[in-house]
Amino acid sequence: MNDLSIALLAAGLPDKRQVAVSFSRAAASYDSVAELQRAVGHELLARLPQDLNPQRWLDLGSGTGYFSRELGQRYAHSQGLALDIAQGMLAYARPLGGAQHFIAGDAESLPLQSNSCDVIFSSLALQWCADFRGVLSEARRVLKPGGVLAFASLCVGTLHELRDSWQAVDGQVHVNRFREFHAYQQLCADSGLQVLSLHNQPHVLHYPQVRQLTHELKALGAHNLNPGRPEGLTGRARIQGLVAAYEAYRQPLGLPATYQVVYGILEKTR
Repeated sequence: MNDLSIALLAAGLPDKRQVAVSFSRAAASYDSVAELQRAVGHELLARLPQDLNPQRWLDLGSGTGYFSRELGQRYAHSQGLALDIAQGMLAYARPLGGAQHFIAGDAESLPLQSNSCDVIFSSLALQWCADFRGVLSEARRVLKPGGVLAFASLCVGTLHELRDSWQAVDGQVHVNRFREFHAYQQLCADSGLQVLSLHNQPHVLHYPQVRQLTHELKALGAHNLNPGRPEGLTGRARIQGLVAAYEAYRQPLGLPATYQVVYGILEKTR
């Protein structure tokens, strides 16, 4: 185990190399199950300042390019950059267009010039970054004065029903960990960017059975990527235990899966 893996294990956060592999494998199936991702991304688009007229925008963690194409339509006379850590996602998105350039890169070390972008848009990607302080520092470096960072991420409380149900079965780590909302607040306040808005909003999806939720997480590439997760196949008895425990959460609409989404709009003022 190398130093990076040890550090991530201590922090309880996924190794981004494994994140990249997982999302690359999920590129072809991602959009078919991305209801939450589309809802959150459109909500984030609606929160962008209406008077923006960027010369260049960046879709950070662009995935299949769905929102690159949305941004390309909104800012039709601008140059668009789509950047993702997963090569498989870029290969899937490139033929569909939306951006002029598709770039393999890491949000914590952007391969872009300073003062080169007017808008950085990032929807449901930055929760995979262990160094969110570094993400904000890079965004500040790459943005032009007056530029805007708009992000949606996930915080603690996400999939708490699934986490607690697994906890009742075997006490092991089966659900991805995310940082606390107050950590987002502190890091954004310390970033040197002006915080125009920052808040946490729950999004709840409902499923007929647990297997639909776990299938969707796998198809998204967002299944359990935590250090310390159980290795190998999950036994039948444990699956039955999970199903029984999750039934305690059933509502008239089905089994709820809660995502705690953080929306942030930050501006580089100087």
